[in-house]
Formats: sequence, structure tokens, C-alpha cells
Amino acid sequence: MTSISCHYSGSLGCSAVHGPSGATLHTDAPADNHGQGGAFSPTDLIATSLATCLLTIMGLVAERHGWRMEGASARVEKTMSQELPRRIAALEVWLVLPVSLEAGARATLQRAAEGCPVKATLKGAVPITLHWDTA
Repeated sequence: MTSISCHYSGSLGCSAVHGPSGATLHTDAPADNHGQGGAFSPTDLIATSLATCLLTIMGLVAERHGWRMEGASARVEKTMSQELPRRIAALEVWLVLPVSLEAGARATLQRAAEGCPVKATLKGAVPITLHWDTA
């Protein structure tokens, strides 16, 4: 179990402290929802969690096989619903794997990414599309 302490800072901002490491992050409401947009919004963190989880899971598999993943990247686009209640309507992720990876390694990493815990958690709640490319 991981403990994260969150505190409301005022002006629609919050801070969170990761219990095990002490790392801190700040959030702000987006400008289109009365915030200043000066930091990740809570829904931005969900999008970020998806992209970084995909990369992390692939990194774990790559390390087991001795494959180099340096240079892999992900760009995620979050679309919010136009109707109320406000929610994430879709997440689209563009993943770039190193060109040096062979086709078999690439296929293995793509299958591993499909099992990302964040993707599994969001399944059925938010449509997710993954796009694959090489660097």
C-alpha cells in the first residue's frame, strides 16, 4: 500500500506528497474551469499516468530481455466531455519506440503495454487509443 498526502492550497490548487519518497507535485484547475492552468490538473495526471505507465511496463519487459528502450516516448492527448458532468471523454496516446528494436521485440512490448495497470483500470470508463511509431 502506498500513502499519498494531499492538501488544498487555495485558489483551486493542491499539493501532494508521495509518502515513500517525499516527492511533491502540485495541481491547479485548468484555465477553462476557473483555474490558472499553472500546473497539471487532476485529469492531466490521469492522462500522464496512462502514458508513463505504458512506458514503464515496456521498460520492465525490455530490461528483462536486455533490450534498449532509451529514447522511447509517449505523447498523450486528453479530450474532456462537452456535457456535464465534466469528465475525461477520451485519451489518445502516440508511442514512439526506438528504431533499433527488432519487429519481435516491438510486438512483445506492444502486447506488454496493453496490460498496463492504468489502462486496465480505465478500461470501460474512458476510450483509449494507442498509436505506434518508431524514432
